Amino acid sequence: MRALKILREGNILNVSWDDGHTSAFTMQLLRDECPCAGCKGETILGVVYRPAQLPVFMPGKYDLSALTAVGQYGVAAKWQDGHDTGIYSWEYLRHLCPCPECIASRAQED
Repeated sequence: MRALKILREGNILNVSWDDGHTSAFTMQLLRDECPCAGCKGETILGVVYRPAQLPVFMPGKYDLSALTAVGQYGVAAKWQDGHDTGIYSWEYLRHLCPCPECIASRAQED
């Protein structure tokens, strides 16, 4: 699965996928679900490291300043508050799709 087209319209990031599906992500959803170790934590040799608690809101937190392709893998996001370590794989980004069809599909998997 791969994104064919990514278009930002205000506070929404629209993604057209190679299977014909379309996703519309709010900037808040993308930032709140940042996959980097600093936001989500990480596991190393069986030890879970939780990220430090950040302030609930920082100026520019939900303002996307750049989205850069990372090979054929996905995209890296840079936010106006300086955060820039999140790489959203195509698989992860599609998993975040907030449309009713994808939400229902994820509910059936659980």
